Amino acid sequence: MSQEQTEGTIFVQTTLKILGGKWKILILWHLKDEARRFSELKRRMPEITEKMLIQQLRELEKDGIVNRKVYSDVPPKVEYSFTNYGKSLEPVLKALCEWGQEHLERVKFNGID
Repeated sequence: MSQEQTEGTIFVQTTLKILGGKWKILILWHLKDEARRFSELKRRMPEITEKMLIQQLRELEKDGIVNRKVYSDVPPKVEYSFTNYGKSLEPVLKALCEWGQEHLERVKFNGID
């Protein structure tokens, strides 16, 4: 394996360590334009369990991608948004969306949902 391939593998593994899993990219997609409350994220992704959403948000927060802001309102209000570091993923999310749009018919044709 060439040095370029080795480095490429390391770079992809690094990215997957942060973004891997079924839900993280979708969570980030819903946060890309504005801060959202937990309940709003859950409503936009009804298939995800609350436990999994909490876990994924915590991991994204730990990795510095997402910011969690707690307001002292009653009842308590928590919003999630991109950090400045997380905003560096916006072109990646856009590219994934464009790829999905371009290949939607092929994926549907092959019976992949």
